[in-house]
Amino acid sequence: MTKGSAFKLMLIFSIPLLIGNEFQQFYSMVDTIVVGRFVGIYALAAVGATSGFSFMVIGFAQGLTMGFSVIVSQRYGAEDYENMRKAYAMSIVCSFITSIVVSVLFALLSMPLLRLIQTPEDIIMDANLYIITIYIGLIAPIYYNLFSSILRAVGDSKSPLIFLLISSVLNIVLDLFFVIVVPFGVFGVAFATIISQIISALLCYFYIVKKYPMFRLSKKEMHIDRVLCRRLFAIGLPGALQFSVCAIGVIIVQAAINGFGSSVVAAYSVGTKIENVITVIYTVLGMAISTYAGQNLGAGNFKRIRHGFNVSFLMMIGATVITILLAYFITEPMAYLFVDKNTTEPEVIENCIFYVRTISKFFFFLGLIFVYRTGCQGLGSGAIPMISSITELIARAIAAMTLPGMLGYFGVVIASPIAWMAAGCILPFCYLYYIGKTEKRFVQHQRQKIEKTVDMHI
Repeated sequence: MTKGSAFKLMLIFSIPLLIGNEFQQFYSMVDTIVVGRFVGIYALAAVGATSGFSFMVIGFAQGLTMGFSVIVSQRYGAEDYENMRKAYAMSIVCSFITSIVVSVLFALLSMPLLRLIQTPEDIIMDANLYIITIYIGLIAPIYYNLFSSILRAVGDSKSPLIFLLISSVLNIVLDLFFVIVVPFGVFGVAFATIISQIISALLCYFYIVKKYPMFRLSKKEMHIDRVLCRRLFAIGLPGALQFSVCAIGVIIVQAAINGFGSSVVAAYSVGTKIENVITVIYTVLGMAISTYAGQNLGAGNFKRIRHGFNVSFLMMIGATVITILLAYFITEPMAYLFVDKNTTEPEVIENCIFYVRTISKFFFFLGLIFVYRTGCQGLGSGAIPMISSITELIARAIAAMTLPGMLGYFGVVIASPIAWMAAGCILPFCYLYYIGKTEKRFVQHQRQKIEKTVDMHI
């Protein structure tokens, strides 16, 4: 990422990521499709009612490990392989500790949280069973995301895609097996997802060991470095918490949706699945600019960093045109993948289509969030992603708690776009401030190094 055309590099880097992330969304989609088709609309609503909580823990894992990989990316860009290995080793340790703590905590809080958001009684037991299973298996997505982020940090976005494709096919087979052959219901689809993620994590790990000798660890690297662990958490936790803070907003919206009954919960669940498939391109752009920014920061090339952000912004505008068109043309046929047209109430499909097409008008602001928030994280900023996430949470919470009473279902639908606008508009200015401050600090540090070298020679 430190040499050559920024557009070409990010495009080539993004294509495997886009395919891989679409398949990652497919994990969740298959769960919902299988449940909706073979178990029923109430089971579909049960899985959908947990979407905010699933997003909270899975997003936490993704944000944390993406943050951990920032130091690896920076050390790789600076060709400091010894400290890169140490950061990798401590990332493995910190990921293990985090997965145990978060799994236990959220498993214990599962039912109280579902009751807090007023999950309908006809789906709450299935919802609890599904989400507890996901919580217990959290170590699988944490390590898959860690190893994938490490590979992307050194510019390899193709290998994680291959492993994810294998895992996705396995997930489909296991979903069908644990629902149709062995009728485990919602537990079956959650269990299938965990097994698939464990396999993808193991494939990534053994590939790293074999393909990249620079990551082969010794006992020396595995010795606990508390200072480095604090540094990793200082970068990783804000990224993890930004997803969790956003998830709290999603949960608040889910609470508002639950008040409309199980059919609307099912419609919203399908709508958000389609939304995630359409908007995954923004996630990919964020990953690309984060890796690009991290490597060029390690190389001290600030002119190239600024150019990369400009290119990423233009790519985001193009992506927005595509996502809006997709929202209008694929939502209805995709909705019928999840439910049986002949047995499902028409309002489920109508509410789903209305949701996706309405929010698509605001996708530009969502794109701003991913480009500048994730890009600033790649530059090593923890504060900017957190400020943006808190802004997004406050806006979404206010909208979700006030608008449904005045506007009904439309009030719930518009809550997320309001949050995107509130957070997205401030981020470009935060980036400009931070990149200027970081460059001044870098120049000053380089000047001090030169002066120290001159003094030594004198």
